[in-house]
Formats: sequence, structure tokens, C-alpha cells
Amino acid sequence: MLNLQEIRQLENGRIIIIGDVHGCAIQLQQLLDRVNPGKNDQVLFVGDLVNKGPDSNSVIDLAKTVNARCLMGNHERRLLRYRRQGDVSALKRLDVATALRLRKSDWAYLDECSDVFVLPEYQTLVVHAGFLPVIPWQQQDLNIITEIQVLGEDGVPARRTQFPDAALWADYWQGPEFVIFGHTPLKEVYRQPFALGIDTGCVYGGKLTAFIFPEGRIVQVNGRKKPDDFCEC
Repeated sequence: MLNLQEIRQLENGRIIIIGDVHGCAIQLQQLLDRVNPGKNDQVLFVGDLVNKGPDSNSVIDLAKTVNARCLMGNHERRLLRYRRQGDVSALKRLDVATALRLRKSDWAYLDECSDVFVLPEYQTLVVHAGFLPVIPWQQQDLNIITEIQVLGEDGVPARRTQFPDAALWADYWQGPEFVIFGHTPLKEVYRQPFALGIDTGCVYGGKLTAFIFPEGRIVQVNGRKKPDDFCEC
């Protein structure tokens, strides 16, 4: 039986948090059909909404249809640095292809990306990549929160490619806030006492994952059947 707090949360709507979509519009539509967002629900993306997959434009259109908000992922960040500052130094091959296709309305949507979503009713933070465990999360900049995957030598934030045998940052995170994150694609949802990773590699043929409050439910759909050469991070 639901308690009074749970009933109030249901009346206020669900919070539907969706992992890295990476331009996979067909899979996003399938996932939205399954979770069926209502007018009182909030839909949040962990970032990397675009790039790599076949149809970033349609993904943004779908996000708008459910009034979804999106975090700043490393892919959005690279594209926006190019858009705002003309900085091509960090662009990769797939970034250029996406940038040429994005419409003015698409850029406007990406311009509204947030750094972190704070969900005080669940003592939860939603971030694209993660946090350094030794620094208060409020003091961490975009270089960390959009890029970190593992802790390298001397505890520095790093990517798995730099330190393949290193542990994920989430292995060391002790809260008190619970953190939901994407960015690091894994075959299964990654569970730790104070963290949950929901990038399950949709664009690589894995799954697209949603986590839903208040029930704590995981919903997934299968990823792309025949992913192309998406080796770029």
C-alpha cells in the first residue's frame, strides 16, 4: 500500500530520466511509447541527446513533444562551443556532420541544456558524466561533470581509454546525495549504493534505458540493430 508521501508524489507526476540517446530517434520513440509521459510528468535527459546516431533532429523534436529538459553532455558541449565561439579545435568527424544538420530551433533547444538536475524530494542529483568524490559537487565544473568516467592516477578525473583498468568514479561516491548519470556506456545498468548509471549503449546496439521516480522502475528498449562505426567518444 502506498503511503501519503508516495501518493502525493504520484499526484505531482513522475520523473522520467532517460539515458544517452545519441540520435537514435526510433528507439527514443519506442521508449516514450512504453513510459507514456503524462501532463504532470517530467522527462529529463542525462545529456548526449545528439550525435553518433542517425537522426539528431528527430530526437530533439521528440524531446520537445514531451516538454523534456536535457543536461549538457560532452557532445552538446562540443557542438555549442563551435556554435557560440567558432571553436573547431575539439570537433570530431561526427560533430561536423551533426552541426551541418542542426536547425536553428535545434540549436535553441541545446542552448537551454542544464549542468545538473537537483531532485530534492528524492535526495538525488542527475548529471551527465559524474563527480569527483573528494570535492563538493557544487564546486565541480563542466570539464569534470561532462567528461569523468574513472579515477586515474592520484585520483584525477579521466576516461576509461586513458586508464582501462581503473574503477569508475561511482565506485567511490559516498553521497549523501544519490547520483544518476550517463556518459559511460555499459551492457547493464550500473548500480552502486549511491549511484546509478543508465547509459546502456543504445547507439552501439545495447539498450536505451529510463529510470522512473517515484517507483524506482527501470524501462528499456533494444538499441540499434546494426550500429555503424561509432568509435568516437
